[in-house]
Amino acid sequence: MEAKILRLNMAGQPVEWLHWKEAVNLYARELIAWSLGGVVKRVHGGRSRFSGCQTFIDLPAIVASDGERLAQAKTIPPLTNAGLFRRDNGQCLYCGHYFDYAELSRDHVFPSSRGGEDRWENVVAACLRCNQRKGNHLLEDIDMDLLALPYRPNPYEYLALINNDRIRGDQMAYLRPQFKRYSGKLIGARGNSFSLRF
Repeated sequence: MEAKILRLNMAGQPVEWLHWKEAVNLYARELIAWSLGGVVKRVHGGRSRFSGCQTFIDLPAIVASDGERLAQAKTIPPLTNAGLFRRDNGQCLYCGHYFDYAELSRDHVFPSSRGGEDRWENVVAACLRCNQRKGNHLLEDIDMDLLALPYRPNPYEYLALINNDRIRGDQMAYLRPQFKRYSGKLIGARGNSFSLRF
């Protein structure tokens, strides 16, 4: 699978991952203000009628685009099961075991049936067994522990979560300094620590 290009706004905030064709389009419309990182892909164009040489563009790993419409970074990343399961590293945050994503479910720590919101700070990955055991109870009512506190990833962390398998070293070097100090290691109520694989 091809590496994607990290698009930033002019302030250097991450906005999205681009396919190389989308990056070429931004270059053609002269909307790339600056770039960083190594070359992800060399794209060849037509031949110059004056020199006969074939044109090409080297697409860098990170581009910053100009223009108001393109500059909006998402401050609250969308909550998806895939993003949630990656945030929690495929681990049930009740029993501590690791599972394939198909064996996990989204659990509301404060149950939605009791008014709990469907947001990053109130959801964790749970295996089907633990989710069923917890049901719509509060943790203190059924003597269950949460191994780590749920948190909302910032835009840098979210982009790393959704593209975790295909991030280049130069892209991760740009994103990682902005990770929250507690996002790389989760420390549970029982004192166990669990590392996230970024």
